[in-house]
Amino acid sequence: MRYMLLVYGCARHPEGSAELDAKRTAVAEFEELCEERGVFLAADPLHGTETATTVRVRDGETMVVDGPFAETREQLGGYYLLDCRDLDEAMELAARCPMAAEGSIEIRPVLERA
Repeated sequence: MRYMLLVYGCARHPEGSAELDAKRTAVAEFEELCEERGVFLAADPLHGTETATTVRVRDGETMVVDGPFAETREQLGGYYLLDCRDLDEAMELAARCPMAAEGSIEIRPVLERA
């Protein structure tokens, strides 16, 4: 079953910093683990919320607003799409994701279309 691991609330370290280098190494190791297990499908970080645009349609009128819809401290920072055996494997991998140590990982099963 496919699971989306949504990464929230992780710090963005400056380019060239030791923290960024360490995070990139940890992320590469996590992605390698997922690939070795044959569950890795996709992953991408997102630009910061300052680049977001929100679109809503109400009563046929389109409204466009700069920025994210939700006012929250923990913003969506990226995702992993994994094809896991079950929720237990998805939870185990989410716990091994390096971003879980500083933010949070929301796990959601992908609704398979018929």
